[in-house]
Amino acid sequence: MKSQGSNAHKTNKNTNGKLYNCPVEATFSQIGGKYKAIILYHLLDDGVLRYSQLHRYIPQATAKMLTQQLRELEADGLIHREVYPVVPPKTEYSLTERGLTLAPVINVLCDWGRTYMAGTF
Repeated sequence: MKSQGSNAHKTNKNTNGKLYNCPVEATFSQIGGKYKAIILYHLLDDGVLRYSQLHRYIPQATAKMLTQQLRELEADGLIHREVYPVVPPKTEYSLTERGLTLAPVINVLCDWGRTYMAGTF
């Protein structure tokens, strides 16, 4: 894994000026929130979801925590939030192009989780 060259241990900045000591740290800064990877998984699986649908998928999340995770994902450019001016308000979430680039990462996490849940290791 460390054969990615000598840059693996250098401190690097991303385009936002944040400092990272390794690529895993950079990745988890984007998807490492309490429910972020789960939100990304469901959006990848379903395409577009409303807040209430996401909350049904993640019932253990409080409304405050789910909202916070969604806002962080939106601020990081991974999801798009579309608000429709209707009564009651309608809000839909979907992955951005940048968010879609995480599909291989989420799929590998999902595959590992299935194997773990099956008790095969």
